[in-house]
Amino acid sequence: DIVLTQPKTEAATPGGSITLTCKVSGFALSSYAMHLVRQAPGQGLEWLLRYFSSSNKQFAPGIESRFTPSTDHSTNIFTVIARNLKIEDTAVYYCAR
Repeated sequence: DIVLTQPKTEAATPGGSITLTCKVSGFALSSYAMHLVRQAPGQGLEWLLRYFSSSNKQFAPGIESRFTPSTDHSTNIFTVIARNLKIEDTAVYYCAR
């Protein structure tokens, strides 16, 4: 079975940073790209980024300067560091394959 596991809650303050993690099982991160999407309160899903490697990644406009994705193939963990957070970044964040 394919399982993506994320922490339930993370909190940060405006101007701060946060580390979003996604532990995957059932497939290897070395073989698939990962996506990050979010859903702000009362809004639809918003695609933020796709990451396969440092040379193979795409971002929504205005995201690349603040969101830094990476993968650890030894632990099968997809990580995104979000910096300089804004009030409008308040959302539920989801990783997806």
